[in-house]
Amino acid sequence: MNDYEERKQARIDRYRELAEKNRCKADTLYDESGAAVAGIPFGQPILVGHHSEKRHRNALERSHRKMGQSIEAQKKAEYYEAKAASAESNRAISSDDPEAVTKLREKIAGAEELQARMKAVNAAHRKYRKDPASLDTAELTDREKELIRSYEPRYSWEPHPIAPYQLQNNNANIRRMKQRLADLEAQQGRQTAEYEIGGVRVVENVEVNRLQIFFDAKPAPEVRQRLKARGFRWARSIGAWQRQLNTLGENARYWAGRALEEES
Repeated sequence: MNDYEERKQARIDRYRELAEKNRCKADTLYDESGAAVAGIPFGQPILVGHHSEKRHRNALERSHRKMGQSIEAQKKAEYYEAKAASAESNRAISSDDPEAVTKLREKIAGAEELQARMKAVNAAHRKYRKDPASLDTAELTDREKELIRSYEPRYSWEPHPIAPYQLQNNNANIRRMKQRLADLEAQQGRQTAEYEIGGVRVVENVEVNRLQIFFDAKPAPEVRQRLKARGFRWARSIGAWQRQLNTLGENARYWAGRALEEES
């Protein structure tokens, strides 16, 4: 795995650790909730005025509190489990990934192959309607041939097994990916740049794909709010506010200027 993939796996592992930690906490609190009232017979009412009244009420309150905490811990466990599953199943190609260009080219090639297969199915279906025997020699998979044989048009605008919108959507996706590929390839040729906006140091860090803002001192609350509203997040490890570079850094540069405009 490259550095990006290692960071992604570390994030997944961390989510799983937090899920397990909270699951164990929930189980412990659940047991403590039961233990708090273990000495009280089931259904025993509070004996108002009896010397046991205070102890009974305290036990019930403690049991109720522990049960509430157990439920909250269980919710956290489920939350982190969902985060881990989402991160693991996410197949989107991140611009942070050093293999993004290679992966995107492979994805484009797959989409183009799919487009060609869909067109071939429709072309074979046109021939099949005129000459059913033509399907026997068509260079299609058994599944594609079965699709053609079983297809019965329901609408006049979908005369073939592959609907027009499927071809259009896939073609639009190919165009979008090719544009993104061009942007990524152009970004690879860029170099890290550093400049100032209103006396504040700004770094377009190409190596980590981040636009970073370094203040000499903690910025005012309104400045921090503007940064957050424009997608910047505080990175304690490097002491900077940063957000991902995108569209060759132009969007990030624009929002950095907007966030710092009142500082100049």
